[in-house]
Amino acid sequence: MSAAGPLLRVLVADDEALARARLLTLLGDCRAPAAQVVAQAANAVQAMEYLQHQSVDVVLLDIHMPGSDGLALARTLQTLSAPPAVVFVTAHAEHALQAFELDATDYLTKPVRLERLQAALQKAQRTLQLRGVALATAGVPEETLLIQDRNRTERLPLADVLYFKAELKYITVRTATRHLILDGSLGELEDKYGERFLRIHRNALVAKSIARALHKHHDPEEGEGWALRLDGVDELLLVSRRQLAAVRELLARQ
Repeated sequence: MSAAGPLLRVLVADDEALARARLLTLLGDCRAPAAQVVAQAANAVQAMEYLQHQSVDVVLLDIHMPGSDGLALARTLQTLSAPPAVVFVTAHAEHALQAFELDATDYLTKPVRLERLQAALQKAQRTLQLRGVALATAGVPEETLLIQDRNRTERLPLADVLYFKAELKYITVRTATRHLILDGSLGELEDKYGERFLRIHRNALVAKSIARALHKHHDPEEGEGWALRLDGVDELLLVSRRQLAAVRELLARQ
């Protein structure tokens, strides 16, 4: 990466390995802006699996792929709270009108020339700047969670999460202003985000940075014990006897 400007983080989605390889080569030659391929996908499902856990600036997207095609994936990307710029890269020129109706940044036909790809990245950069999306300059994306909320998909910055709490068959995600629902397990979240969150109970992970104080607490089910107070949270969260030492150690370091 050149130090002269930001680095665009790119996902390449194309079912043809040779087409992906050619795009990777061309992207390596782009300089204004420069680009870093952070993921490849052979179909829409693989692309969304990646985007559920990481954000990118640009998706280079083929249209004809097995299963859900590129146009369907672009529609899904539109529902994200901070969607990436979409550049279609296809051998079929007849879908251009549909692509731009989906707010595509550009539409490239194969074989792609370096000059056209560079121009498309410049358009994508302008699109992102207009949306107020910060481009990654250090190659480290902001970690996000993909939340399904009614009929829309929302990307929630992990930094906004105060705690995760297991509730029967789902997980409550608490922010300063909202309660959201997330599929998955606390164990998976703990394995992935253990540097930022601490398990304080079998049903709760809390953001380490906002842990403030332990309080004696009586719970109708668990009896006498301890609860943790967090900045920005009115309720006290139960601390299990097993995790009490880890919580005390965290508080001692703050």
